[in-house]
Amino acid sequence: MPIISTAGLARTFDTKAGPVEAVRSIDMTVAAGEIVGLLGPNGAGKTTTLRMVTTLLAPTGGAATVAGCDLLADPAGVRKKCGYVAQSGGVDPHISVREELVTQGRLYRLGKAAAASRAAELAAELGLSELLDRKTATLSGGQRRRLDIAMGLTHRPAVLFLDEPTTGLDPGSRTDLWELVRRLRDTYGTTVVLTTHYLDEADALADRLVVVDGGLVVAEGTPAALKTRYAGSPNASLQEAFLAITGRAPAPADAAPVAV
Repeated sequence: MPIISTAGLARTFDTKAGPVEAVRSIDMTVAAGEIVGLLGPNGAGKTTTLRMVTTLLAPTGGAATVAGCDLLADPAGVRKKCGYVAQSGGVDPHISVREELVTQGRLYRLGKAAAASRAAELAAELGLSELLDRKTATLSGGQRRRLDIAMGLTHRPAVLFLDEPTTGLDPGSRTDLWELVRRLRDTYGTTVVLTTHYLDEADALADRLVVVDGGLVVAEGTPAALKTRYAGSPNASLQEAFLAITGRAPAPADAAPVAV
């Protein structure tokens, strides 16, 4: 049984100009322990899809299950089983790394001692131990993203959703985060679903890719399979395959995100 399954998942927004179908019908499955890259041009519906399957946005159609919990019937169960790291992060610049992690633990109803212990454990796992007493405002971009991910892992979720996790990071920090994602899967069995505009990242990191365009899944498969099918060779670039699938290049990774 897949750990994530969606069927006809859809979201329409009402606007002054009329209804906008941000996500028309997403049919997708993810196996336990997979690293899945969700790709697509800006406005394709990637972020809206992540927000729906993490219960942050109610779907207007379709159904989904996450880690055995029904999205509509048991949203609290879904929240217990998944972690979500948004594009912009969510740390408070005025408090320390330790305070941020402990507060997150308390929000998940850990006792004071348990929250402090979990904060120290996460800091050790994600290379934040020496930063625990620094204000989050003083962290580098890579350090802040590690903190964002630590917060998403506070409750030991079965599934971790990462929305553009490496945008704006230098190459070294990007590589560090790739290794972290692999370690989460290999050591803890965490299933990871991430969106990215870096096609080299998707090619190197994801076991399987799901390409979304116009609010629909338009292609899926391993990076090698997509390159072979759409660009003629497993040695082709993923950029070539992406262009063949969507007719468009991905947005520059440093472009302002479009949250749809």
